[in-house]
Amino acid sequence: MYQFSYAEVLEEAPQGAREREYEALDRSVQLLKAAQKAGTQSRECVEAVLYVRRLWNLFLEDLASPENDLPKELRAELISIGLWIMKEIEQIRLEKSTNFKSLIEVSENIRDGLK
Repeated sequence: MYQFSYAEVLEEAPQGAREREYEALDRSVQLLKAAQKAGTQSRECVEAVLYVRRLWNLFLEDLASPENDLPKELRAELISIGLWIMKEIEQIRLEKSTNFKSLIEVSENIRDGLK
């Protein structure tokens, strides 16, 4: 199994990588909206929590990589946002929060920035 750095993927097909990131974030928004509607004890919530955690684990791992070619300041900001998202999604998983709205808004803003 091959693992490529973010920079390598962007070199080969920058538009394709952005499109995949856009689609992944769009999927997270859809799942979060479904979970918000169904509630924290729903199957939709479990699915959203698992997806968002996996997605942001991948993003954070890549953002922390020295091979990532994004500007340091942008990487740091995205890491901060990612850590916040991970904290919020964990609070939802533990049923200590129902803050889907903020997660949806932040995810939509990041997604829309990829257009």
